[in-house]
Amino acid sequence: MPPFLAYTDNCLQSARTPLLLVHGHPFDRTMWHPQLAAFGSDRRIIAPDLRGYGASPVTPGKTPLARFAADLEDLLDALDVPACVVAGLSMGGQIAMECYDRLGPARIRGLVLADTFPDPETPEGRRARNAMADRLLREGMRGYADEVLEKMVAPYADPDVKAHVHRMMTATDPEGAAAALRGRAERPDYRPLLTRVTVPSLVVVGADDEYTPVADAEAMHALLPDAGLRVIDRSAHLPNLERPAEFNRALGEFLAGVDRAPQARRVPG
Repeated sequence: MPPFLAYTDNCLQSARTPLLLVHGHPFDRTMWHPQLAAFGSDRRIIAPDLRGYGASPVTPGKTPLARFAADLEDLLDALDVPACVVAGLSMGGQIAMECYDRLGPARIRGLVLADTFPDPETPEGRRARNAMADRLLREGMRGYADEVLEKMVAPYADPDVKAHVHRMMTATDPEGAAAALRGRAERPDYRPLLTRVTVPSLVVVGADDEYTPVADAEAMHALLPDAGLRVIDRSAHLPNLERPAEFNRALGEFLAGVDRAPQARRVPG
């Protein structure tokens, strides 16, 4: 049976640990172009469009984070990927946490949590996300994209990066975006999970991120037993696009460490 999700897979056979890249909201797999270019020559990389985004099917209603994680598990099964590092940004980072909760250290050999946070949704946040879902269904994506562009990327970001981010947002199907917002409004508390993570982790954040400030990244880093923290200067919510060289340096050093880790450390017991 073919995979449900649209995806990019370089299909590279390598001794290095495969890398699964999970995009944020309201983006698609093209947000990972700098990482595919940097790491695709010697490592298998899989970058899907999440359900409701990019070229993947849209399911109206509500898409919980657990549904996104189940889709990724199905994709890994279909592509015969027994284990990988999962890197997620923003909502993608929360999906990465959900993947670890679902699959554990036997399949998730490392976690990269970029510009994200593990806290549960607040009552105010639930109301705001559901109201935004209603707005996107009513008005479409363009007004929202115009409003948040210079929070997603810093006002001083490269114009080509701004244009790419705006294109991704406006191309997203409002039904898919609204379903994800409604699901994310019911987000659980991942903080207890993070204290039990037994694989290496990396927390990355843009120094000027307004959505997930550095203080949030520091608090998340403190919960993880074996984690590094990298703050990317002169970037906001999408440092992988705004400052790709710096982001890739941090990611590359982390991946090299995972590759060197003995199997006994990766899979306890």
